[in-house]
Amino acid sequence: MSYRDLNPSLRTIMTPGPVETEPRVLRALSTPTCRTIRPRTMEMLRKLFQTENKWAFPVDGTSRAGLEAVLCSIIEQGDVVLVPIYGRFGHLLTEIAQRYGAEVVNMETSWGQVFDPAEVIQEIERVKPKIVAMVHGETSTGCMQPLKEIGEACREKDILFVVDAVASIGGVDVRVDEWKIDACIGGTQKCLSAPSGMAPITFNSRVEALLLQRKNIEQGLAEQKASEAVRSRIIRSNYFDLSQLMDYWSPTRLNHHTEATSMLYALRESLRIVLEEGLEERFARHRFHERALVKGLQAMGLELYGDSRSKLPVVTCISIPEGIDGESVRSMLLRDFEIEIASSFGPLKGKIWRIGAMGFSCRKKNILSVLAALEAVLVRHGAKINPSKGVQAALDVYQEIA
Repeated sequence: MSYRDLNPSLRTIMTPGPVETEPRVLRALSTPTCRTIRPRTMEMLRKLFQTENKWAFPVDGTSRAGLEAVLCSIIEQGDVVLVPIYGRFGHLLTEIAQRYGAEVVNMETSWGQVFDPAEVIQEIERVKPKIVAMVHGETSTGCMQPLKEIGEACREKDILFVVDAVASIGGVDVRVDEWKIDACIGGTQKCLSAPSGMAPITFNSRVEALLLQRKNIEQGLAEQKASEAVRSRIIRSNYFDLSQLMDYWSPTRLNHHTEATSMLYALRESLRIVLEEGLEERFARHRFHERALVKGLQAMGLELYGDSRSKLPVVTCISIPEGIDGESVRSMLLRDFEIEIASSFGPLKGKIWRIGAMGFSCRKKNILSVLAALEAVLVRHGAKINPSKGVQAALDVYQEIA
C-alpha cells in the first residue's frame, strides 16, 4: 500500500487560533538540536510578560498544559478558588481546578460582556478564596477583561491571582507586574504565531514560596508515614509539577523530561520577532488592522457581537445575519477562497462568526482578503448586505497612513 505525501492547502487562516505560523519560525523548527538557549529564552519571556519574575519558561504541551501546570501545583485539596466566567474558557479553568480538588465558586455574566472589576472584588470579599483565576482575552466571545483593579485587590488580601493570557499575550498589553498577577499563562499558537505545542508561563515569589512549601512536604513523606491530610497537599502531577520544572529550568538543569527542543527554537524565534518589532508597536499594529476589519464589516452592513467597550482587539465577533446558514458560509469561504474563519461554542454556537487577526495573520493582505471573500459569499447566500462597501472602507483606513 502506498500513501500520498502530506500536502495541505495553503489556506489563509483567520481564526482565533491556531493562526498562520511566521515563516521565520518555521525555519527555526528545522534547526539542528542542542541545549544552549534556555537562559536567553527566559530573559525574552520576562520582557514579553513585562515582569521582573525570576521564573519565566515554557511548559511543553499546548496552552492548556500551562494552565494545568499552574493550577495543579498551587491547589491543595479543599482550597477555595473563585473563577469569574464570561465565556468558554472560564469553564475550562473551573474544570481543571475541580479535578485537583478545589472548591470552586463561580460568578457569571452574559457572554459578550465582561465584569465590572468592582463586582469581582465584592465577590472576593464575600468568598475569601485562596486563588482567583480569570481569563484575560476570551476568544469565544471576543471580549477582554480589565484586570488591574482585581489584581490589586487580590494582593491586598494575600490571594493568589492566576490569569489565562493565552489569547492576548503578544498581541495586546499584558502587564504582569503592574497588574499584580501572581501567575500568568500564554500560548504559542495565537499572537506569537508559532505552532501549538508550548505554553509560556511566569510566576512570582509568592507562588514560588507555596511551591517550595509543598516540595518540603513531599520530601518529608519519603522519611515518615504522613497523614491523609498531609498527603492531600502533595502535587498530584509529575509532568506538570512546577517545583520540578523550576529545577529543570534552573542553572543545574536537573533532568525532568525530554525537552521539545525544536518547539523551544520556534518559541525563541517567535519571541525574537516580537521584541524586534517592539511591544508597543506590535500592540498598535493589532489595533490598526482591527480598525480596518471592523470598519469593513460595518460598512458591509454586518453587526458586531458583544460590548464594543470590552472588545478583544485580536478577535472580532460578527452576528450571523438572520436566515443565513453560518456553517454554509464558512464552508464556502474555505472551499472556494481557502480562507478559514471560526464559529463559536455553547450558547453562541451557530449565532456568531469569529475572525482572528493575530500575530503573522494580522496583516493588510489577510484583512482585505477576508472582507472581499466574505462579501462575495454572503451575496451568494442572499444576505442583505451592502456590496462593494467592505473592502473600500478598509482601504480608507489603510490609506490614512499611505
